[in-house]
Amino acid sequence: MKDFFKMMFASVFGVIIAGILLFIVSLFVFMGIVASMSSAPAYIPVDKTVVQIDLKGAIGERSVSNPFAFLMGKDSKSTGLKDILDAIDKAKNDDRIKGIYVKASGANAGFATLEAVRNALSDFKESGKFIVSYGDYYAQGDYYVCSLANKVIMNPQGLLEFLGLSSQLQFYKGMLEKAGIEMQIFKVGTYKSAVEPYLLDKMSAANREQITSYMGDIWKHQLEAISKSRNISLDDLNKYANEGFIFNKSEVTVKYGFVDELLYPDQVKKLLKELVEIGEKDELALATVQDLNTIPKTEKKNIKEKIAVLYAEGEIVPDEVESAPWMSSVNIITAKEFVKELNKLQKDENVKAVVFRVNSRGGSSFASEQIWHAVKELKAVKPIVVSMGDYAASGGYYISCAASKIVAEPTTITGSIGIFGMFPSAEQLSKRMGATFDVVKTNEFADFGGRSLTIPLLGIPLLPARPLNTGEKALIQNYIENGYDLFVSRCADGRSKTKEEIDSIGQGRVWTGNQALALGLVDKVGNINDAIKIAAEAAGIEKYDLRNYPAQKSFYEQILEDSFGGMRSYMVKQFMGLDGYNNMILKNNLKNHDIRQAILLD
Repeated sequence: MKDFFKMMFASVFGVIIAGILLFIVSLFVFMGIVASMSSAPAYIPVDKTVVQIDLKGAIGERSVSNPFAFLMGKDSKSTGLKDILDAIDKAKNDDRIKGIYVKASGANAGFATLEAVRNALSDFKESGKFIVSYGDYYAQGDYYVCSLANKVIMNPQGLLEFLGLSSQLQFYKGMLEKAGIEMQIFKVGTYKSAVEPYLLDKMSAANREQITSYMGDIWKHQLEAISKSRNISLDDLNKYANEGFIFNKSEVTVKYGFVDELLYPDQVKKLLKELVEIGEKDELALATVQDLNTIPKTEKKNIKEKIAVLYAEGEIVPDEVESAPWMSSVNIITAKEFVKELNKLQKDENVKAVVFRVNSRGGSSFASEQIWHAVKELKAVKPIVVSMGDYAASGGYYISCAASKIVAEPTTITGSIGIFGMFPSAEQLSKRMGATFDVVKTNEFADFGGRSLTIPLLGIPLLPARPLNTGEKALIQNYIENGYDLFVSRCADGRSKTKEEIDSIGQGRVWTGNQALALGLVDKVGNINDAIKIAAEAAGIEKYDLRNYPAQKSFYEQILEDSFGGMRSYMVKQFMGLDGYNNMILKNNLKNHDIRQAILLD
């Protein structure tokens, strides 16, 4: 019997080892297949090429690769704003490329991103090459970009959306009350609206005032651009928007001047062939943004001087937070990583200046302070110029304010200088569940915040079971106020203003880039290229090499990281059990949580 169990255990162990080895071998074979599928030789344009730009899906600052996306029927690489701008620049300077074909397919992008694409296309158009746009359905953002085209074309059965801008908020207070949960709010800033959905059942007067202000400024800016491109008066544009311009007959879009022609896709292709002067039966050479990005840039020989462009996009957090590695592509700005990058650029003698590209609504106040300090230390050694994207608000402005100069797009959402904290209380939920609590303590605040309501047997903590008492609330409010005072001080020092001046335009209020310029929160309205020029001038260099940071991971690095990240999670779950694994994640998230938040939320 003993020998039987020995043989059985040996067989089972052998099967497990064989399975692990088979998994590893299969993984590397799979990686090789996917990598070979993803690699592509450098694209060589032929004469009379047209570049096709698809305004489609989410457009972030840089492309994001997901090696496993194709398993779910998705593209393995998203298109970043940098990809689009680089492609347009290459198309402008390549004589083999005769024009750009913009296909409106529903871009999910912020105002400043759309502005950057439109400006790049406008610059391309000045070279004398043509731009043709086409859409089955022009979303309003798509149309804003496409309105400058030499020819704006729509499907004869297509639609064009032109309704104006709106900001609709959902309020959760009533829902939480029904669930027996109360959100305890602490904030500084009359206009700091991120907490309102948990505190009110409609917008406050202050929030309505600020949204009306910045949204009106953005709408005015877009109307002026469309009016100039399409020769439609501002009054008429507003009139059409008020008519609910979306489900009109397609002929009306031509009559009102929004669209030049109504054509089907095959007719558009025929038009493009005519524009590049090839026969109707000839093959039209279409190049994608991805094609142009495989063309290597002309290397600048013997140039040691570099300008570094450091991209920071997403929520600001102290450190990495556990996530589902195979599925997640959410951008975050990790204080630990970006402090390291800024320190590295500070010490690199070949880097003469840094452009800090910020696209963030904010996040952890603590993490923002760490990045602010690294920016300040770098500025003491070499110029650092901030270029703001869609957002540089709250914590996004915090990490920007110490820079040598700040450049914002006219429609950048910035400011929101304010701090808040939120603490849930599940007192009513606890009572409904029949849970009671008692405590023995040595000092007044030894049980700060109370204990969490826990699911019996499973041991999974949910939410604090009691509300904060008067003493605890006073401590937290003081902590939040100290955070706001520090934030204001950082902005005052960085912008050479008094704390009183910053407080008067702070209080959590949101501004556009245009408004921020008038208030002195930014130095110039412009794009990332403007920021690069300012950085070069400040460094006193004319010839330089542009380098982008953080370095993007290669396909192999990402697939290995994602694979072994997933394997690590799997192994932890096996040894600790699902409950143990979930508790570990919860503790890790709590450890990285800063109760002082500097963030702008929709």
